[in-house]
Amino acid sequence: MTIARNILLVLHIIAFLGILGTLLSQIPKNPKRILGGAMHSALLALITGIALVGVRTSLHSSDPAMWDEPDHMKVGIKFLILAIILVLGYKNLKKPAVSTKVWAIMIALAVVNLIIALAP
Repeated sequence: MTIARNILLVLHIIAFLGILGTLLSQIPKNPKRILGGAMHSALLALITGIALVGVRTSLHSSDPAMWDEPDHMKVGIKFLILAIILVLGYKNLKKPAVSTKVWAIMIALAVVNLIIALAP
């Protein structure tokens, strides 16, 4: 089960890097666009995040001394932030140009999600 957790964790990190990387790749471009890669990465982050919570719950049930229970408050906040990123992204995906404000909000939300994930 720990191997599955590690694989999911690596995929989750790659998904975050995909979101941030595709959004940051638009810095020199004017007008800015939302690329499909950011949305695919956000969906991957959502799926792997849900799977990580399930695996962590299972690991906690099998060995509570070694594995802490998932922090459901943190998971819920991260899910809400990711849902906002997905809504903003899919709402603006087909547009030829997106406002710099929406683009910057998506980057800020991704960074806030990272900060929440790394907080103790």
